[in-house]
Amino acid sequence: MTRTLVTNARLLCPASGLDQPGSVLIEDGAISEVGDASGTADETIDASGLCLSPGLIDLRVKTGEPGAEQRETLETASRAAVAGGVTSMVVMPDTDPVIDDVALVQFIANRGRETSRVRVYPSGALTMRLKGEAMSEIGLMQSSGAVLFTNGDWPVASTTVLRRTMAYAASCGAMVASRADEQSLSGGVMNAGAQAARMGLSGLPREAEWIGLSRDLLLAEATGCTLLVDQVSTARSIDLIIGARRRGVKVHVSVAAHHLFFNEGDVGDYLTYCKVNPPFRKEEDRQALIDALAEGHIDAVVSAHDPQPPEEKRLPFAEAAFGAAGLETVLSALLALVQDERLSLLDALAPVTCRPADLIGLPQGRLAPGAPADLILFDPEKPWLCERERLRSRSLNSPFDGRRMVGQVMHTVIGGETVFRR
Repeated sequence: MTRTLVTNARLLCPASGLDQPGSVLIEDGAISEVGDASGTADETIDASGLCLSPGLIDLRVKTGEPGAEQRETLETASRAAVAGGVTSMVVMPDTDPVIDDVALVQFIANRGRETSRVRVYPSGALTMRLKGEAMSEIGLMQSSGAVLFTNGDWPVASTTVLRRTMAYAASCGAMVASRADEQSLSGGVMNAGAQAARMGLSGLPREAEWIGLSRDLLLAEATGCTLLVDQVSTARSIDLIIGARRRGVKVHVSVAAHHLFFNEGDVGDYLTYCKVNPPFRKEEDRQALIDALAEGHIDAVVSAHDPQPPEEKRLPFAEAAFGAAGLETVLSALLALVQDERLSLLDALAPVTCRPADLIGLPQGRLAPGAPADLILFDPEKPWLCERERLRSRSLNSPFDGRRMVGQVMHTVIGGETVFRR
C-alpha cells in the first residue's frame, strides 16, 4: 500500500463547501482522509502557502489524433493539461476519421490510457461523419465509453434529424452537446457589429446563437433529451436557458474560459490568435456571462482547446483558422475573476471540478474519502506571463499570449501519482 500525505494546505472542495486549512492522506490512488489526516507515509508533500483542490475536468478538448497529429496528439495535449491542472478531459469527435463508431471510441479510450498523462474520455459524433444527415450509433458508443454526443463546431442543420437523434439519445439516457447556431447566418469571422464593419470583416451575429438555441431548447423539451449547450457566448442566451429550466427542460450550459476574459475589442489589430468560434462578443455579453457564472447558471467552464498550426494562424484574419490553445490558461482565467472579487475561490472551482463531474457521471472532482486522488496544488496569487513559446501544446496559438496572468499550478497528482511538478 502506497501512502502520500499532503500537509499544511488550504483545502478547497466546491462539492462540500470545504474551505479550511488541513491535510489529505492518499492511499493506493484514492483519497483516504481529508481534514486532519496524519500518520506515516511513503511521501509527504508540504503544501504551505498553496491551495489543494480536486483536479480540473475539461469537457471540451480537441486534438488532432487520429489524422492530424501535427496539430496535437493526446500525449502533447496531456502535457499542457497537467501543467494547467486539468486531470480529466473529454476529447471531441471531429478527427479524421470521425469518432462515430464503437471501434473508434475504443481506440481513443485505449490511446488515452497508453499515451496520455491525464484521464481521457471520448465523446461520440452525434451524426455519421458529422454531416448532419444520419444518426450515429449512439447506444453502442455509449456502452463503449462515450460520455456525451456532439456534432462538434457545427449544429445539425436538419431539424428533423436533430429531433430523431435527440429522441433516441433520451431513450438511452445519453447527453447531447449542441452548438447553438443558425448556419445560414454564420458566415463571418468575428462578432457582427460596428467594430467588424470598421475593420472590413464579415460578422457572426448574436442572433444566430439565439435562433439556434431556441430551436435546440424546444427540441429538448419535446423529446426529453438532456441537452448541454456548448460554449454559450451572449447574455440573451442565458435568459433563454433560465426560462427553459423553469419549464422543466433538462438543459445544461458551458462557457469557454476565454469568453470570460476577452471581448471583441481584443481582436485589436487583426490578431488571429483571438479568432475563435463563437467569437469574442461585446463587453456587455462578457459581463453577463460572469454574472451568470457567479449566480450558478453555468454548469461548466471549458478550455475549448482547439490548437492550430502556425501556418493556419499566420494568415490574413479572414483566412486564418478558428481556434486557440486553452488547456494551460483555464485556471488563471477563473482566478482573475477571483482577484476582481467577482467570484469566490469555491465558485471559481465548481464549474471545473464537481459540476462537470456530475454532468458526465465521474467519481472525481471532489475531496472526499474514496474519491480518486486527482488533485492539484496551486498558488492563487502567483503572477506569470503567458508566452506562447513556453506553452506545452504542440500548437502555440493562444489569445492570452503576452498577457500577465495570476495563479499557477505547482503540483498535479492523478490517481495518487505525481504527473507534474513546476
